[in-house]
Amino acid sequence: MKILILGASRGIGLEFVRQYRAAGDTVIATARDADGLARIADLGAKALKLDVTDPASISGLGWQLDGEKIDVALYVAGVMSHGGAKEPPPRDEFDLVMRTNVWGAMQAIPVAAPLVEAARGKFVFISSQMGHIAGVDSSYSWLYRASKSALNMAVSAAQTDYPKATFLVLSPGWVQTDMGGSGAPLTVDASVEWMRHTIGLAYKHRHVSFLDYDGTPFKGW
Repeated sequence: MKILILGASRGIGLEFVRQYRAAGDTVIATARDADGLARIADLGAKALKLDVTDPASISGLGWQLDGEKIDVALYVAGVMSHGGAKEPPPRDEFDLVMRTNVWGAMQAIPVAAPLVEAARGKFVFISSQMGHIAGVDSSYSWLYRASKSALNMAVSAAQTDYPKATFLVLSPGWVQTDMGGSGAPLTVDASVEWMRHTIGLAYKHRHVSFLDYDGTPFKGW
C-alpha cells in the first residue's frame, strides 16, 4: 500500500510511519522542520516539508504528490490548548489551534482527497474523544475541544464531495505523548497498532464514522 501521513515529526504521526514501514508499505510523510524530516527519513519513508498552516506549503505538497494514488492518507497534525471556560483563550492561541487542527485539514482535503479517490482508499483524520460533544464533562481544554469538534464537522461535510473515498475520524485515546503526558494509559505504539487495525477494517458508510482507537463507535458527535 501507499500511505500518506500529514504531521509525522514525532509522537503518533512518527509511530504511524514506523509501523507502516515495518509492514512493508510505501510511506510519504511530512514534517515542518529538519529534525522531523530526518526522523522520517531514518525510518525509510519519503520525507516532505510541510506546514499545514501555510497555504503556499500545502500547494507545494499538491505539486509534489501530482499523479500519486494514495491507499491511506492520515491527517495527524495537531496542537493542544489548555484552560477552561472561565476565561477566554488568547487570540494568538485561538488562531494557532484552529489553523492547525481545523484549517490545516481543510487545506489538505482538496489536495489529498482526489489522490485517495484515485485508489478508492481511506482518508483518516486523528481527532479526539475530547471533541465528542455528547460526551463532554468539563470545560478543560475547551479551545482544543472546540477545534476537534470543528474538525469532525469539516470531515463529515467534505465526504460528500469525494464519494470514491472512505473518510474516517479516529480518536487515538489518551496516549503517552508530549500532548497526552506520561500518565496516559496508552503507549504510542499500542494506540497506533489499534488504529491501524481499525483503519484496515473500516468500510464506507453513508455518513463519516467517528470511532475510538479500538473501533468502538462514539454515540453521537
